[in-house]
Amino acid sequence: MMGGGDSIWKSSTSSSSSSSPSSSSFSLRKTFLLLLSLSLFSYLLGSYQNGARFTSLFQTNKIPTLPLCTFNPNYTTITAVDFNVTAPIPRCTVNYTEYTPCEDPKRSTRYKRSRMIFRERHCPKEKWEALKCRVPAPNGYRNPFPWPTSRDVAWYANVPHRELTVEKAVQNWVQYEGDRFRFPGGGTMFPNGAGAYIHDIGNLINLKDGSIRTALDTGCGVASWGAYLLSHDVLTMSIAPRDTHEAQVQFALERGVPALIGVLASKRLPFPSRAFDMSHCSRCLIPWAQHDGIFLNEVDRVLRPGGYWILSGPPIHWKKYWKGWARTEKDLNEEQMNIEKVATSLCWNKVVEKDDIAIWQKPINHFDCKARPICKPHTNPDTAWYTDMQTCLSPMPEVSKKEETAGGVLDNWPQRLKSTPPRIYKGTIEGVTSQTFSKDYELWKKRVSHYKKVNNQLGKAGRYRNLLDMNANFGGFAAALIKDPVWVMNVVPVHSKVNTLGAIYERGLIGTYHDWCEAMSTYPRTYDLIHADSVFSLYSGRCDLEDILVEMDRILRPEGSVIIRDDVDMLLKVKSIINGLEWESEIVEPEEDGSLQREKLLFAVKKYWTAPADSNNHI
Repeated sequence: MMGGGDSIWKSSTSSSSSSSPSSSSFSLRKTFLLLLSLSLFSYLLGSYQNGARFTSLFQTNKIPTLPLCTFNPNYTTITAVDFNVTAPIPRCTVNYTEYTPCEDPKRSTRYKRSRMIFRERHCPKEKWEALKCRVPAPNGYRNPFPWPTSRDVAWYANVPHRELTVEKAVQNWVQYEGDRFRFPGGGTMFPNGAGAYIHDIGNLINLKDGSIRTALDTGCGVASWGAYLLSHDVLTMSIAPRDTHEAQVQFALERGVPALIGVLASKRLPFPSRAFDMSHCSRCLIPWAQHDGIFLNEVDRVLRPGGYWILSGPPIHWKKYWKGWARTEKDLNEEQMNIEKVATSLCWNKVVEKDDIAIWQKPINHFDCKARPICKPHTNPDTAWYTDMQTCLSPMPEVSKKEETAGGVLDNWPQRLKSTPPRIYKGTIEGVTSQTFSKDYELWKKRVSHYKKVNNQLGKAGRYRNLLDMNANFGGFAAALIKDPVWVMNVVPVHSKVNTLGAIYERGLIGTYHDWCEAMSTYPRTYDLIHADSVFSLYSGRCDLEDILVEMDRILRPEGSVIIRDDVDMLLKVKSIINGLEWESEIVEPEEDGSLQREKLLFAVKKYWTAPADSNNHI
């Protein structure tokens, strides 16, 4: 198999007969199966309610998914054959290998081009627009290189786009070498490599003491800045639109670097306020001074008190570069002066401008900030799902004196991960206390330890890199994996009872808001492993569970893994749909003595398959 991944479970399977029964015998068989299944369901339900313990069929205590049991004479164990098999969900045609439902280039043409609005999220609104098939991997797809090798090399077959190798050839973004791409680490403003560029930044602000942990890179290219910051223990959220720079975010993800499709246009970025220690733009060509400084104002919203904004490229150092940028000295000077005015209105302090790099710092509070109107008190700066950007200044928590840091001082990394986030100990998250947080931290260490016993590939170097937690709560799943060579995209669903994403960022982790009734702003085959804690119970009655699972299939890599934690009845529904996705799956007991608990675990692995070599064929 081209994928070549290790199997999580070792089990026997029985092959079905290829002969076709007559219609009458088929009808009798269906009737028999229905009666037998109803009887078995009644028995299992009664056993469950009376506390009967289900026996182990695999590595842990596995509960039957209402199976018909047949004896295999070659084994002393029982082989379970599911009767509740959903019809297979069809495979999409090959032209959907890079389908991003909410950033579809064809649909985007219906929207305004001003302020890049057409590059924002625009999801299918009509049922006929919604895709109900499984997105194929391109022909020849292979498992990505393991981290850290993947930082520098990726398979051409996985992202078959050579446009950037030509367009950005002299800037060392990406090079094409036979069956693979190589990433030298260059960028438009750092052709000598991101490592040297970051070293220059480190000479201007402190990147060593752990005070800077989370970063945002707007207009990230192939995310070399974020890739090389990882060696400094800085975790970067890299964003870029799906535009003429084909596949830039897709390259970032293939390299094993956190990234999302995103753009500064009319809506807030899907992050809470005070999230990032540092934000960066290297010739990202965002018109920072236009539209009353609304884009820089959005950066201010997501920057931590005392956080830094770094700008390189036009108009910085324009006296040296103005001819190469094909712009006049007057035009570039005016642009820089206007950016300075916007920064001043945000009460930012310009720390330094040296050679190609300029750095500003956000104040630690708004005690003396009067230059720009502050948004009204009812405006929640953490609300950021289809929320319009504003030109008023996002308020920070009030302080009693000028020296006080709004919202509380964060510990440096790595202590930040274990410390109670200020949003929690200050009581700004309803119903959550420091004790709640501590218990959750210990609980997830126990749970992840159990996951690694069931999925013996989790925690092994090279098997998984890009992870998704669909309902992250406080980020406990990610925190328990912090020593493994992985990163986790922590999602806080917009339908969650409490908004915990700010606290996740205060732990030094990253994530995004999302509504799982819609597609995620990412390319197909983004994640190696997806974790879903109570997601299906949360969305039951809100949207079709099958749609959520089809989306999970889209963003999961071939031979990628899924861990779903939910009520047993919900898992039985989910498993019936998973059968139609052709995933291998098992329901097992949780880490506690779970035989009397309704919460169970479903482990699944996506089948390896690709588009055919002939692109005209349907699959």
